[in-house]
Amino acid sequence: MIKLFSILLILGQIIMAATIQHIETNGIKIPIIFEDDKRLPIVSMKFVFTNSGRIADNDNAGLAKMSARIMGEGTKKFGSNAFAEALEAKAINISASAGTETFNIELECLKEEFDEGLKYFDALLKDPNFSDKALQKVKTTTIGSLSSKANDFDYVASNELKSLLFKGSVLANPSNGTIQSVTNIKLQNIEEFISKHIVSSKLIVVIGGDVDLADAKKKISKIIDAMPKGESSIVKNYKASSKAQESILKEDTQQAYIYFGSPFNMKVSDEDYYKAKIATFILGAGGFGSRLMEEIRVKRGLAYSAYAKVHVSESNSYFSGYLQTKLDSLDEAKKTVNAVIKEFVKEGVTQDELEQTKKFMLGSEPLRVETMNQRLSRTFMEYYKGQELGYTKKELELIKDLKLKDLNEFIKIHKEILKLSFAIVTK
Repeated sequence: MIKLFSILLILGQIIMAATIQHIETNGIKIPIIFEDDKRLPIVSMKFVFTNSGRIADNDNAGLAKMSARIMGEGTKKFGSNAFAEALEAKAINISASAGTETFNIELECLKEEFDEGLKYFDALLKDPNFSDKALQKVKTTTIGSLSSKANDFDYVASNELKSLLFKGSVLANPSNGTIQSVTNIKLQNIEEFISKHIVSSKLIVVIGGDVDLADAKKKISKIIDAMPKGESSIVKNYKASSKAQESILKEDTQQAYIYFGSPFNMKVSDEDYYKAKIATFILGAGGFGSRLMEEIRVKRGLAYSAYAKVHVSESNSYFSGYLQTKLDSLDEAKKTVNAVIKEFVKEGVTQDELEQTKKFMLGSEPLRVETMNQRLSRTFMEYYKGQELGYTKKELELIKDLKLKDLNEFIKIHKEILKLSFAIVTK
């Protein structure tokens, strides 16, 4: 397996050729992450704006997502339908999305249509469809989606857990907002959000495919020159509550939905993050064979599945998991979750669990770098986290060489995950 991994890693290094350069404009250096890939005549480009996702919603829950949907309504000059038809005629796709920390606008097209795609991309940045008609359309579809999720009890329990862990902060709110918050968002709120966050000082460009970088930089520079410079800002970190809490929501349901979480003391730049990935894979992220799955499903038959993982980013770091169980098994399932995690922190993992996890992580690595977009995303995350280019390969070597003693010492240090909060939806 290790030999196979080494061969595949070498092949991956031959294919993987992402680089980081810069575009200098308006007195700032904008990073541009690029990978040349001529296997298909396709170009993919993304403008990523940092500190501009849901953490920028402030008191308007769902504002970042709503703003992204408005950017999906074309330009004010063309309107939604005409803009979409013009793109479709040339097989050009332009989309916008908002994550937790970033706001993204993406262009995908055939190589021969790249210039045309940039023209429409530029038009959208300069003239978004800020109209009452577009806003009403987006509100209607968003409220409809939120209404349908009222009976999605996984969604309800997940949001309730975040409200416990991050009470009083923007992360306590649903990323899509609530029916009330979406209803209250005004066109002015969206215009102010876009003008503040879609600025060159927050920009990272990601581009790949069958395209000449020097030529692309010249064309992209013209688009960036026309953008407002704005101001960059540092992502605020929100700490998960260390107070064990429980919230039980009563609904007309045939099962109990149990979501649990706790703080996880780790920064995004922590060199031990690879240990956290291995530990939580063994505890709950690895599916069949994981501790939670074995104890909750296989041995006790309490649930079809049980899952847990850690979330580590600039804005937050926490441990969470979930399962569904029969209504009359709720208490036993909750006790089992607590017991399994307590035992895990106290005793650590076995040599066999470590070796099996290593084999999976190293053996499945080629599947994570199959496509250009996967490789670009990986390079982007390395840059975004402040890591050296190619750090992921170094991390794989660290995984391969990890000793059982070191992993178990790491697990025992993180006793904070025992401070579990539970969000439960039951009958």
